[in-house]
Amino acid sequence: MIKLFIIDDSALVRNEFKKIFEPIKDIEIIGSAPNPVDAFEMFKKTGLPDIFILDIEMPKMDGLTFLEMIGKQKPIPTIICSTLVTRGSTSAIDAMRMGAVDIVLKPTSAINKFFGEKSVEFVSKVRSASHAHATYIKNIRRTSDSKVLQAKQVSSSVKAVSSLPPSKKIIAIGASTGGVQILEELLMQLEPNHPPIVITQHMPAGFTASFADRLNTILPSSNVKEAQEGDALLHGRILIAPGDMHLEVIKSGFQYKATLKNYPKVNSHKPSVNVLFRSMSREVGIFGVGIILTGMGDDGATGLLEMKNAGALTYAEDEKSCIVYGMPKKAVDLGAVKQSLTLKEIANIINTVR
Repeated sequence: MIKLFIIDDSALVRNEFKKIFEPIKDIEIIGSAPNPVDAFEMFKKTGLPDIFILDIEMPKMDGLTFLEMIGKQKPIPTIICSTLVTRGSTSAIDAMRMGAVDIVLKPTSAINKFFGEKSVEFVSKVRSASHAHATYIKNIRRTSDSKVLQAKQVSSSVKAVSSLPPSKKIIAIGASTGGVQILEELLMQLEPNHPPIVITQHMPAGFTASFADRLNTILPSSNVKEAQEGDALLHGRILIAPGDMHLEVIKSGFQYKATLKNYPKVNSHKPSVNVLFRSMSREVGIFGVGIILTGMGDDGATGLLEMKNAGALTYAEDEKSCIVYGMPKKAVDLGAVKQSLTLKEIANIINTVR
């Protein structure tokens, strides 16, 4: 039985969640609260749950402060259900960096209709989150922290010029549940003049721009942006797939570029990792490097196999470092992976492959 606790200041939202989960035999709502302060009082009777569904903006205590406090006691997989999706809002991204495993966009109106349409998705997300290995990073700084906002300026002043020749490789990375935290840890280890990188991270529209902005602020050796049509793949550049578009790589003359496709979901995702990897197999071939990271499901496995069959190097994050060892395991089982590696080893591959 999966024990679920809901923290949201809207009584209507809490009631809609109860409607969704009460008929589900393997999920039990052990409690709900309008804010984290009241939730802590209830934990004295209920104990801690297996999964939280958490809002961000609430009275008495916000969701990020709660995540920090609960993470110090016992990291628990958390699904963020929030309206904070504008480009300037970084709270939801910070929540995922602090250990939240998934995001659901909550509308500001038509709540009943929204929950009726999303009921199956919520059940699936809670079941998936129950398999996640939640982690908490001590001393993590929020994006709004002035020290973080100054990090890019400081790092730019001490950048070293790479002594290695430019790589002929193109790096494609796919990630899902837990990917925000894992990608930040991985990309922080990159050296100047690293190969061009394209990333598909399962994330709703509205969050990917903030995620790219966040990475561009903190990464010392990379320029990061949400991909736009025709963006060139350049050394030291990282392109992030928009949350509502598929990202592909195409060859244009002697250069590789990003192209965005607005067709239906693939493997239940848009953007899809398989779409990115398959374009890499077609357009990049032996000059490609495919990397599949933490995530629930099987998106990316068949695409990675196509890359391998086209002569590309293919790697997976190892089970020990994964928050959810789902996508990498599927790729390994399919025979699509040359080698499973730690994040440090993957960073070394990106930095040295030529």
